[in-house]
Order: sequence, then C-alpha cells, then structure tokens
Amino acid sequence: MGAEGEGAVEEATGFEVCIVLPKLSRAAATGPTEDCVARLVRELEGAGLLVERVRGVPAEFIKLAAPMGTLGRAAADMQMKKLTYIGMELQFQWDQVAAFVRQPDGSLFSWRERYCCFRYLIYGIVNKTNSEIAIKFDGKEFHWKQSESLLTMLEAEGVVKRIFPLHDEIKRKQLLRNWALNWLDFTWQPIDEIYSYFGTKIATYFAFLGMYTRWLFFPAVFGLTTQLIDFGSLQWLVLPAFFIFVISWAVFFLQFWKRKNSALLARWGINCSLSEYKNLGIELSSLSDSLTVEEKKFCDVSAEKSKLQRNEWFGVLLRIRNNAIIVLAIICLQLPFELAYAHLYEITETEAMKYLLTAVYLVAIQYYTRIGGKVSVNLIKYENNQGEESSSASLVYKVFGLYFMQSYIGLFYHASLYRDILALRQVLIQRLIVSQVLENLIENSIPYLKYSYKKYIAVHKKKHEKESPVGRSVRLSTRVEKEYLKPSYTASIGAELEDGLFDDFLELALQFGMIMMFACAFPLIFCFAALNNVTEIRADALKLLVMLKRPEPRAAATIGAWLNIFQFVFSSWL
Repeated sequence: MGAEGEGAVEEATGFEVCIVLPKLSRAAATGPTEDCVARLVRELEGAGLLVERVRGVPAEFIKLAAPMGTLGRAAADMQMKKLTYIGMELQFQWDQVAAFVRQPDGSLFSWRERYCCFRYLIYGIVNKTNSEIAIKFDGKEFHWKQSESLLTMLEAEGVVKRIFPLHDEIKRKQLLRNWALNWLDFTWQPIDEIYSYFGTKIATYFAFLGMYTRWLFFPAVFGLTTQLIDFGSLQWLVLPAFFIFVISWAVFFLQFWKRKNSALLARWGINCSLSEYKNLGIELSSLSDSLTVEEKKFCDVSAEKSKLQRNEWFGVLLRIRNNAIIVLAIICLQLPFELAYAHLYEITETEAMKYLLTAVYLVAIQYYTRIGGKVSVNLIKYENNQGEESSSASLVYKVFGLYFMQSYIGLFYHASLYRDILALRQVLIQRLIVSQVLENLIENSIPYLKYSYKKYIAVHKKKHEKESPVGRSVRLSTRVEKEYLKPSYTASIGAELEDGLFDDFLELALQFGMIMMFACAFPLIFCFAALNNVTEIRADALKLLVMLKRPEPRAAATIGAWLNIFQFVFSSWL
C-alpha cells in the first residue's frame, strides 16, 4: 500500500447507514444460542465496518461506519471509475489515491460512491463454507446456503426490515444554520455542501431552483413597473415590450441553465458526456449489445433485426395506447369536473366564498390527479421501456399532461368564454394565493403528521408490553429511532420510478407554464412566483434536513425529462 493510502486509512466516516431489525424479546436476546443478528454483526465487523447496536422502542438498529481504507478497497473491488487529475476516468486503485480528484469538501469519495461501497460490503457477505449454516432468530431457524448473501436471505425471511442512510448530525446542523434557516441571503445556497451531503440529483434540483428564482426577479421588476407607473401615451407599447422581454428571458434562462449545469458537473468531477450517454442513449446501447450477442449465437442477422424491430414497434404501440388512456381520462373525467368548478365559481357572489371554493377545488383535484398518476405508474410497467431513466421520462410526460390540464383548463375557460382581462386577473390572484398556501401547508405538514403518528404507535405499543414497568414513561431516546420513524423522500404518486424530486419539479414546471401563458394578462404573476420560490427553497431544505429520512443518493447529470417539459411549455406558448 502506498504512502497516500496509509494516511487515508486513519480517516473514517460517521455512522452513515442503518440496518433495521425487529426487536427481540428479552428471553430470545439472552438465549444460549447465537442468533442471526449476532452473526450478522460479526460478519459486518469482519468486512471492516464499524458497528454499533442500538435497542430502541420501535425496533433494533445496527449503525454502520467505515474506515476510508475499507471503502477504498471496496471501490477497487467494484472496479469503480473515478476522475483523475489528467482528465480521464480510470478504474480506482487504493494504492494510487493521489491520482484521483477529490470532492469539493476534500473527501475522497462522494456520498453516492460511499453509499454504493456500503451496499457492496453488506450485500457482499456470503457463505464461503462448503455447507449450509443454521442460524436462529426469535426461535425460528434459517439455513444460510452456500454462496448466498446473508443480508439478502435475512431480507427475504423478514429479519431485516429496512436499510436506510443516516443523517450526519454535524453536517446536518451546519446546513440548517447556513442554508435552511438563512433567510437573509434569499436565493444563495451552498450548492457544493448540498452535493456533498445529498448527492448529484438533489443538488442539481436546488441549483436549478436557485437560478430560476434569481432570474424571476428581472421580469418581476419589469411587471411591477408596468403596474405602478403610468406611461401615458406610450402605454400601448408597454405590454408588447413586456411580451418580447418575457420571450427573450425564457430563451436566455434555458440556455444559461445548460451552461451552469455543465459547470457544476465539471466542478463535481462528473463526466457529463458519459452521464448523458447513460441516461439518454441507453436504448441504443442495449439494442446494439443484444444484437451483437444474438449474432454470435444464432448467426442470423436478418432474423434478429426483425425481432428487434417488432419489439420496438410493440413498445411504441404500448406507449400510444397508454397515452390514449390518459387523454381519454382527461376528457371523460377531468374535463367535466373542471367545467363544474368554473360554473360554480361564476355563480358564487362573495369573494370569501370564491376563495373557499378555490381551496376545496385545489385539494380535491390534487388527490384526483394523484390517482391518475398512480394509474400512469401501473401503465408504465407494461411498456417496453429500456431502463429506469426511460421509464421515468415516460412517467414525467404522462403525469405532467394530467396536471397541465388540471392547472390550466379552468383558466382557459375564463379567458376564452368571458374574454374579460379583469376577471382573469382576479381568478389568477385567487389561484396563486390559495395554491401557494395550500401546497406549502400540505407539503410540510403531512411528513410531520406521519412522523407523529408512527411515534405515537411505537410508544403506545411499548407501554402495553408485558415487560414494561408500570408507570414508567416511554420516549424515543436515540436519534436513530427518530430517523427511522420519519417518512421517506418519495413521490406522492408512488416511489417505484422516482424519488420526491418528482413532486418538486412538477410544481416548478406548472408554475413556469402559468407565468409564461398568463404573463401579459397579469404581469405581477412573476412577483408571486419569485416570492413563492424564495420560500420554497427554505421550505424544501427544512423538509429534507428535519422532517424526512436522508434520501438515498441518485445519479443524474441533468434535470432529465423536466428540461424537455420546460422547453415544451415555452414552445407551445409561442
């Protein structure tokens, strides 16, 4: 081992991963036979991990940390590719640490790379003996087969309930102080620290949100000026000038975001071209690889080509069928609902009742559209998509179509039927105010309510256990217990294909469509959007740092299909 590697061995991560196990009874925990949990702990320690067992109220927890040497050797075994100082991505070698580019915070591995190493180590514990090993848990006996992963077997038997990342308290509190609670800097964010703590995908979202919010200030100032200043005889030129300004603003914003995205990837040491190839060109790669294998196997190029073409056309037909189902659902179910709301809004006389009607409508339509999103998730399972990214993109397009109609059809109804600019502005103001209040309230209160409910159930169950002392208060005394009970960062329509960023990007895309389509009718809409996004930055930060589990890191070079959505909204407006 080189000198660099020897120096890095002394470094170690904090406890970053947790394995959750059902809580044993006292009799089972103190039995004479070693149970599978003790075996798991011994195997984890044998793999070079630092282990700490915590017996909590809702379950038992095994917290894991790793010396840097353990992670380095795991990365080398995985043949992980890392960027070097000569600009090339090479296979990582532990004895050549100095040749590889370090992260912005000075660490050798990014959070996603460390998490991959952790999973490689814990799932790489296999039975290397020549026979099965009998292990017990709570009176039940299991057989650990030869060459079988211990953790996979325990998950299948229900012994391991969950594996999730842990928050790093020092870094979390630092981010809380410098980011989530730092309201004085408006849109400034420590993007490099967010990347180091949450990974590429979440950091890219906050970089996009911050840049989008800063750029909103320009049309917001222009729109505010058009409403406060009387231009006299030149008033007829103001709206056309504002229209041209908004078009130019959108074009420059989308182009400058692409430049900023590339700069961030370069700063984080991520190969942009390779990442885009993995995300966008996976279909071509998989088809080419499949063709090569089949050519060698059957030596029948024409037959395999015909087979691939049939599969491709079958996938296209499935997507057309699913899109048709979504469109028919909008026309047959959602359109009458929207028209009924528009009619009720028309006959309602008082402003207070109109605000109340709008609130009820937005809550109802949100859950209605969420059902449509779940249907979209199930439809995508039957599509012939190549890889997770392709499925995620298909889901984005379908769900955005549902929410697009939900958000704008009532506004289009008022604009086309009444052709009254003042009435349209009134509807926009009510929709913006109510939607911003409701979305922030629902988005931030539901995770807290879920956590409080799980905490109550766990404490209530503990109080009624036979071995619990009568009259003794029961509470969650360790942080790992509290983190386990917190909700995960998942999409509202389901966690199968996307994480919680799906909802956040969807909210931004719908807002972008609204300000682009109705900016000239209501120039102050940019002020509402800018104010909402300044609040959104801090609210999303608090949600991730306080109310939710630490999300699993996901790789993403760009914002993916959402950039296509933004460009579609802009082009359709033109």
